[in-house]
Amino acid sequence: MVLKFSLWAILLFVFSQNSVAFDPLDPFGNITIKWDVISWTPDGYVALVTMNNFQMYRHIMTPGWTLGWNWAKKEVIWSMVGAQTTEQGDCSKFKGGNVPHCCKRDPVVVDLLPGVPYNQQIANCCKGGVVSSYGQDPSAAVSAFQVSVGLAGTSNKTVKLPKNFTLLAPGPGYTCGPATIVPSTVYWTKDRRRKTQALMTWNVTCTYSQFLVSKHPSCCVSFSSFYNETITPCPSCSCGCHNKDKCIKSGSKRATSVGVNTPRKDNEPLLQCTHHMCPIRVHWHVKQNYKDYWRVKLAVTNFNYRLNYTQWTLVAQHPNLNNVTQVFSFDYKPLVPYQSINDTAMFYGMKFYNDLLMEAGPFGNVQSEVLMQKDKNTFTFKQGWAFPRKVYFNGDECMLPPPEAYPSLPNDAKIEAITISAIVASMIWLIHLFIW
Repeated sequence: MVLKFSLWAILLFVFSQNSVAFDPLDPFGNITIKWDVISWTPDGYVALVTMNNFQMYRHIMTPGWTLGWNWAKKEVIWSMVGAQTTEQGDCSKFKGGNVPHCCKRDPVVVDLLPGVPYNQQIANCCKGGVVSSYGQDPSAAVSAFQVSVGLAGTSNKTVKLPKNFTLLAPGPGYTCGPATIVPSTVYWTKDRRRKTQALMTWNVTCTYSQFLVSKHPSCCVSFSSFYNETITPCPSCSCGCHNKDKCIKSGSKRATSVGVNTPRKDNEPLLQCTHHMCPIRVHWHVKQNYKDYWRVKLAVTNFNYRLNYTQWTLVAQHPNLNNVTQVFSFDYKPLVPYQSINDTAMFYGMKFYNDLLMEAGPFGNVQSEVLMQKDKNTFTFKQGWAFPRKVYFNGDECMLPPPEAYPSLPNDAKIEAITISAIVASMIWLIHLFIW
């Protein structure tokens, strides 16, 4: 009996550890860091390090990624192209003018900023650490740099893989696994007539967990509809009320004071005072009902005075998103991770139009409308069916109102009165049309 209980406890622990970073709407999403050894040097190797973001709707925004690791031996970094370490460390044991770029046992690397000299650049570098999500722009979902490592192994058998990888993107949330040797990367020449391969390749996989960032959500959702005057707000303290004593009241002089929009190094938000105290609110409004279609209005509002969101993403799960007819001022892409189920959509801003969500204030919102075709077998306005099951902003799940608070249909008497009124109004309009 004790052995059986212990086995269940172990299985539960393993499952809970693996499920923390599992996203059901993006089950295969991760950031893979690939090290390709492209040449050997007298005391080490030169590696091309490529960071691929395979997450469909979670990107790395400014101030960008920060990558760290521990060397297995006493390696040093002689030079880097396309990135730099944040500290050089103690290189006093190296005499003469040939001093390494970094001598720390635990180097921390950041991307270079745009506009650096060409001799410091390689392909896919120098974007300030900003990396697009794979769903938005696969060609921009990659970052790379080159590193020359010394005091290291000089063959496949003597190289020791770095360990204890960490990734900030730009804050916490990612957990990286150990480096694993994989088949060497193959490179094709431009004319596609010859291929070469890396001398050695290893991968590091990093997965994201919202729970590692904060115990509270970072966004909330409110609802409204044309058939009910009630507006269902975000739940109170949806994102925690720990910032309530530091918030700014809407319309106060402090909101327009100098420096209020300046970000802090610790990325601490400065929020507008609301009952939900969330940096982001998503509003879903059931706007109109037609014979074969229905229309929803989406609005995203930023309540953080210190942060604007570049390349933002909004993900919603609803059964009728399998039949989107038109999206009016957002870009749209269906997400089909399970092939047979098409109930999830990703919305994001149109480039150079509304892909930047400004800080809190009069311009701190973006909105669009979505037209969907009805499925006669499933469509209904009853029991909150018209509202989403899940909503994510920038890859973090938002808090929804409780189901009992959703806008409900009027009772049968009111529906009948509304129908009769609509018929009478239509008849009067037709009579007026024929008379004139």
